[in-house]
Amino acid sequence: MSLVIPTKNEARNLAWVLEQVPRCVDEVVLVDASIDATRTMAHACLPDIRVVDQTGPGKGNALRAGFAAAHGERIVMMDADGSMSPTEIPHFVHFLDNGYDFVKGSRFMGGGGSLDITRLRHAGNWGLLTAVNLLYHSNLTDLCYGYCAFDRRFMEHLDLTADGFDIEAQMTIHALKAGLRIAEVPSLELPRRSGRSNLHAYSDGKCVLRTILRDRPRNGSSQLQRTFGNDRSGTHGAGLTNEA
Repeated sequence: MSLVIPTKNEARNLAWVLEQVPRCVDEVVLVDASIDATRTMAHACLPDIRVVDQTGPGKGNALRAGFAAAHGERIVMMDADGSMSPTEIPHFVHFLDNGYDFVKGSRFMGGGGSLDITRLRHAGNWGLLTAVNLLYHSNLTDLCYGYCAFDRRFMEHLDLTADGFDIEAQMTIHALKAGLRIAEVPSLELPRRSGRSNLHAYSDGKCVLRTILRDRPRNGSSQLQRTFGNDRSGTHGAGLTNEA
């Protein structure tokens, strides 16, 4: 199993993350675009860590580089800012071991939560999630959360092209379209340990929406119009698994 972690100036946060990586992880691939001591800190904490240079801007670009460099048959992705605990990785592995192809963390199902999300980000995630559930006939409970695991056999079907934060939504959408067996597991999002997030809620939200609509089914627009035109409240299902 490979753990892929994109980093950009996370030297102050990285030690906390790497010290908790569980034994089920065989290699850690760090994709770095830092100007601080992130790389030095990584080698100090984990001497055999593999560091890959990021070749272009954006989280999506970093993750795609990490996936390409990873050797494991299974891949887990997580952030380096301390908002995701590596101690949750065995929960993702459990579902991969039991027949699921793509496993994603959820902050909004029973057992999950967030100590960091703002009202604006929560509202944006709900709106984008509702659109995905309507367009792709799914019952997911979270969308814009980058804690995921998958079997690398399906990398081709995920068909990842996004460069920015929209890669998380693109992965989920393409997994749904490919008919992969998807499971959600509860995850607790912690506050960033230090520094400032690279996420920009408004501009990144627009980018995610473009990604959702670009691959929508033919009848997707009419479905959205019926739902948001007639029922401004909207609902989405809260289930542990989704069979596309």
